[in-house]
Amino acid sequence: MKINTKYFGEIAYEQDELLTFPKGLYGFEDEQSFLLLPFAENGTLFSLQSVKTPQLSFILMDPFSLDGSYAPVLQPEELQFLNVERSEDLFYYVMCVVKEPVAESTVNMRCPVAINDNGKALQVILENTSWHMRHQLSEFRREEDADETPRPKEAELC
Repeated sequence: MKINTKYFGEIAYEQDELLTFPKGLYGFEDEQSFLLLPFAENGTLFSLQSVKTPQLSFILMDPFSLDGSYAPVLQPEELQFLNVERSEDLFYYVMCVVKEPVAESTVNMRCPVAINDNGKALQVILENTSWHMRHQLSEFRREEDADETPRPKEAELC
């Protein structure tokens, strides 16, 4: 199958590459089929491309590349919905709002996208957490820069 995408033009994909959001995304409940497309090989920045609406694409990031201590804990009903027993059995991505300069871009660490091995996905709202919906990339520091001025980890990707 082929699809026109917002960032990559026309691409071919297979049915098994689709991510299915039976409940949609917050504010986009009618959008239920997406492709997760990396911006760079082995990168941490992705396009969550709608299959239904070519101009609808969300920018996602690997939250663990920002903070290695990130450990989402889902509610039992969310785990059951995704057919897993533990939160650790899922893949996670966080939504990013890209701004200029890049250091002012924000990520939503409180409402990650959780995906199981079969491509079933759900955007969740984490409870009992100190994570917020708008963390600036400049809040996250590289380990080697710990004693220096904070810089965004993703600056070289954009």
